[in-house]
Amino acid sequence: MIGLLRLLLILLVVQTIAYVALSFYSRGIRRRKLEDWWDEKGKTGNKEAFVERGLHVYDNSFRRKLILGVYIVPWVAIGALIYIVNYM
Repeated sequence: MIGLLRLLLILLVVQTIAYVALSFYSRGIRRRKLEDWWDEKGKTGNKEAFVERGLHVYDNSFRRKLILGVYIVPWVAIGALIYIVNYM
């Protein structure tokens, strides 16, 4: 039982690290795309305000919430494997 708890704790730590890394990476990519779009269109005004508004929209988007799959998918896979091995 202690071994299982250690395994689950390690899995949570790895998932958290992966989630944070993916979040920073995804946000950086979105920021770069917004800045490139601004430069490509030759807009005038406050570029930082535009980028911040775009990132705020991104923070509330469905795409951002998909990163939570880092937590959900492995637990579903483990549950499915346990069910298949024990009951099928």
